[in-house]
Parts: sequence; structure tokens; C-alpha cells
Amino acid sequence: MSLSPTSALGAAATRPTLGGASADYSMFLKLLTTQMQNQDPLKPMDSTEYTAQLAQFSQVEQTIQQTSKLNEILAQLTTQNMAQASGFIGQVGQFDTAVAGLTAETGANWTYSAARPVSSLTATITDGSGKTVATMALDPATSGTLSWNGASAGGSTAPDGPYSLSIAGVDASGASVPVSVTTSGTISEVVAANGNLTLGVNGAQIPIGLLTKLHAAG
Repeated sequence: MSLSPTSALGAAATRPTLGGASADYSMFLKLLTTQMQNQDPLKPMDSTEYTAQLAQFSQVEQTIQQTSKLNEILAQLTTQNMAQASGFIGQVGQFDTAVAGLTAETGANWTYSAARPVSSLTATITDGSGKTVATMALDPATSGTLSWNGASAGGSTAPDGPYSLSIAGVDASGASVPVSVTTSGTISEVVAANGNLTLGVNGAQIPIGLLTKLHAAG
């Protein structure tokens, strides 16, 4: 069935510490009190600046408390979204990304589609560092699927992990043809980090917002 992508929460803002703010605030009050006690009675200090600083510290403290409360709300929403996304585990998802996971048990799987008829297609697979690990010629069809078992150009088997696929298409006149690539696989886990949700697919962590389709395995 088709599924509207689930929006992942944005990256959580860095959470200020109330302890540090309170310490600074207390130190300011001690310094202000000490200076007021030790001032020259004949030349009293102008308290206008200290009053302004006191107001600023009060505003900062209120802002930090509000931020802390907001972070608590975001954490609760992340937990709720994670619980809902756990229902995806065991199902097959299709993702709008060229990154696919490879494991010894399951190959990396992609689906591709050319913008118009092609006379040749060349696939290039790269690892997480951008290094090319395999290249191959594909049947010049407008659309198709590619399942890769990890066989590299040197004859060895690539280790488990995420890999990216890019496909260069050329038409009969020699002009380049854009080719879009998506990936699919069985969802095995849901991970929350820094307010963002990702789905584990064959060892690759894919943002939940890239999920475009979902169907039962088998």
C-alpha cells in the first residue's frame, strides 16, 4: 500500500543547563551585594547598570527554563513517533534514496527509472566514503531493478554496510539521460537520535521521511 512519509522531528536544539545559569545568577547577586556593602558612603555607586544586568539575567533564566520544557516536549513526541513507527518493523519499505544496505544474508536492492528511452545504462556502486567498489552494464530498459550481492570489481566481496548506486544513461544520439534511483528492503529497527527517527534496513539507517511505500513481506 502507499504511505505518506512520516515527518521526522528536526534536530533537537542544544539543551542549556539550568545548573550553570543558576550558578552565574547566584554569583552575580553575591558580587552585587559585596560591592554595595563595600561602597564609599560619600560616593555611592550608580545602581542603574546593576539593575539592568539583573533584569537580563532574569530573562536568560526564564528563557533557559522554557527551552528545557520545550526539549521535554520534543522528547515525548519523539517517543510517541518511535512507538508508532515500530509498527513498520518486519514490513518492506521503499525509500526515495540511492543508499541501500548490504548484509551477507541479504543483497542491496534498488529500483531505477530513466527519464526517456536509453541505448545503454552503466551502474556505479560506491561505499560510504565515496569509493567505487563495483561497476556494471545494465540492460538498456527504461526501468528495472538491481540486486547486488557485494561482488566487487576486484573479485572480493564488499563488507556489510550502506552503499550508493548511481546510473548513467545514454540515448541513441549519445545524449545523457537522467536516471532516478530508489531503494527497498525489510525494516528491522527504529532508531531515535537527536530528535530524528531512522529506519534500519539491511544495516543502513534511512531517515523515516524518505519512506514512500510500505507493504507486507513475502
